[in-house]
Amino acid sequence: MDFTSAIVAFFLSLFGFTSDQALTDVPPTVAPSATETAIDRDDSINLNPAEEMIGDEPKFNDGDKSPVPVASGSKNGVTMLVAGGCFWCVEADLEKTPGVIDAVSGYAGGTTENPSYKDYSQNGHREVVLATYDPSQISFEDILIVTLKNTDPTDDDGTFYDRGDNYSAAFYFENDEQKNIINNLIAEIDTHGPYKKQLAIDVAERPEFYPAEDFHQDYYKGTLSKFKYKHYRNASGRDDFIAEHWGNNRGPLLPWRQDNDTSLNNTNQANNHWQPYVKPSKDELRQTLSPLAFNVTQESGTERAHTSPLNKVYERGIYVDILSGEPLYSSRDKFDSHTGWPSFTKSIMPGAVTEHEDHKLFFKRIEVRSVIADNHLGHIFNDGPPERGGLRHCINGVALRFVPEADMVLEGYGDFLVTLD
Repeated sequence: MDFTSAIVAFFLSLFGFTSDQALTDVPPTVAPSATETAIDRDDSINLNPAEEMIGDEPKFNDGDKSPVPVASGSKNGVTMLVAGGCFWCVEADLEKTPGVIDAVSGYAGGTTENPSYKDYSQNGHREVVLATYDPSQISFEDILIVTLKNTDPTDDDGTFYDRGDNYSAAFYFENDEQKNIINNLIAEIDTHGPYKKQLAIDVAERPEFYPAEDFHQDYYKGTLSKFKYKHYRNASGRDDFIAEHWGNNRGPLLPWRQDNDTSLNNTNQANNHWQPYVKPSKDELRQTLSPLAFNVTQESGTERAHTSPLNKVYERGIYVDILSGEPLYSSRDKFDSHTGWPSFTKSIMPGAVTEHEDHKLFFKRIEVRSVIADNHLGHIFNDGPPERGGLRHCINGVALRFVPEADMVLEGYGDFLVTLD
C-alpha cells in the first residue's frame, strides 16, 4: 500500500470501515493525464513482491503449467474462448457478468505448447480468456457481446496501448452453429452498432488453451496489483472508449434489439407486465411510499442494518422492484453476509440492474439501481463468497418485494422459476 492509500484507509477506519472495505474501492492515487505516454504493461508485474524478479519480469516455473481441457461442457458449466486485448481486463469484465461461473487468463493460437508470458507472442499465441458459464443464465452470444463491448473490437493490431496481434480481439467457435452466431453478430454490430469503423474481430476455430501463470489470474483483485490494474486500465483509455460507445450498458443487451423486443434478455418471457411501467412524479411517490422507502429509492438513502424483514428470508422465490415489479434477484443467489442487509452474489439475470460510480463517501463505490424504475437499491462490494464470484450486492430490503415460488406463476413470473435452481 502506498502512503496516500494508507492515510485514506486510516481515516476511513475512523468512520467504522475496515481496512479491507476501505481499500476495496479506493481509486488510483495518481490519475493519468490525457497526454500520458503509452503504458508498458510489463511494468505492472513489479507490484508483486512475492515473485522472484529477473530484471523487470517475474520468474515462473513453466514446467508446472498444464493446458486446460478444451471440452465444451463440464460438470460445472460450458466453456468458450474469447480474446479482447489485455487478459486481465477481459477476465475481470467476464467474472463480473451474471451467469459466468469462472474466467481464466491464458494463451492460445500459437505454434508451441505450454507458452509463457515471456515467449507467447513471438510464438504466435494471443492473450485469451477461457470462460465457464451457466447456459441457463447466459448464452454463448451474450458472452461475445460482453467481450466486444468491453474492448475496442475495431482495432486489428492490438487494443489501446497494447500493440500487436497478440492483443487483438478474436472469437472462437467449435462448430458451425457457433461460427454462424459469431458471423451474424459481427454483421449485426456493423449494421446497427455505435462504431465508426467496421469490426476487426478475428474468427477462428477454437485452439488448445494454455492457462497463464498464477500471477496473472484475478490480477484485478490482488492486494497490491488491483491498484496498478485500475491505473493501467484507466490510463489505457479502455474505460473512456467503452463509455463513449456504450455508456453504462456493458452487459449483453443491445439497444436496437430492445426497441423491437420487450424482454430484458433472450429468455422467453410471455408476461412482462413491468415493461410498460412509467415512473410517477416525486410528489406522487411521496404520497404512495413510506418515508423510508422514498428516502432509500428516490434519494439514495440507506435503511438501518437488521431492520428489514427480508434480511432473514431465505425461502425460494424472487425479489422484485417495489415500484415497477421488475425481477431483480433470485433466492438462489442470496446469502447471509452478517451485515444486516439482504445480500446477493449477483442479479437474477444479465442486465437486470445497472451499475454506477458513487463518490459520495471518501472512496468510489458501485451503486446498484433497477433498470426500469431507476430506483436506488444499494451497492456492490468485493467481499462476497469467493467460490461464488466474490461479489456482494448489498441491497436495501425496503426497495424490494419478495414473491414466493408458489405465487410466481400467478403473478406473471413463471419464466423465472428456472432461476431458483
